[in-house]
Amino acid sequence: MASEGSLIHDLPAVIVRRIAVSDMSNNVYLLTSKKTGAQVLIDAADDAPAISAMRAEAETDTPCDPQLRAVLTTHRHWDHIRALAEIARPQDGEPVETWAGAADAEAIEEAEGVRIDRRLHHGETFRCDGIELEVISLRGHTEGSVAFALDVEDGPTHLFTGDSLFPGGVGKTWSDEDFNRLIDDVESRLFARFADDTLVHPGHGDPTTLGAERAELPQWRERGW
Repeated sequence: MASEGSLIHDLPAVIVRRIAVSDMSNNVYLLTSKKTGAQVLIDAADDAPAISAMRAEAETDTPCDPQLRAVLTTHRHWDHIRALAEIARPQDGEPVETWAGAADAEAIEEAEGVRIDRRLHHGETFRCDGIELEVISLRGHTEGSVAFALDVEDGPTHLFTGDSLFPGGVGKTWSDEDFNRLIDDVESRLFARFADDTLVHPGHGDPTTLGAERAELPQWRERGW
């Protein structure tokens, strides 16, 4: 279950919480707008009661009434979507929108019986009452894998990268072509754009920064994983 330790960043406009669920230790992230109470969940991976407990803790993050407005999914793999159907149910009569990369959306719908309301493409912006995230396509782990970039006033950017970027390397791929696409996207769309202090929040495990990983890019490319 979630605990008070789920709060990981108290930013000027947004509170970021995280819990790890399931035996695969999937990270689930909750963003709450301090100004409006709007909440956005990234990857409803598993254990809906634990996710709900984290949301209950977040009631202290804002003087407003917290309301889950959207669930964003980084990619279609089963271990990242098992609680999607339950978490995406209407909250207090209000709909919860579901968003995912366009190329993965149909597979998610078929696996979980949940309609994906918005199919995301590279360069789009997700906006929801005080929360704004840039959509960054990172093809290779799956065709529709996406990361979400949270820009922070007077602070480093936060990247929610799913299974596309971890401390020590990119995500798993199943062919040389997929690996090359993924590392090309990670290099050009993340490392070439964002500063060293940019925080990386992966789909499993501990966070890192782009600066901590940047020097290893040539080694990742050479080893092929």
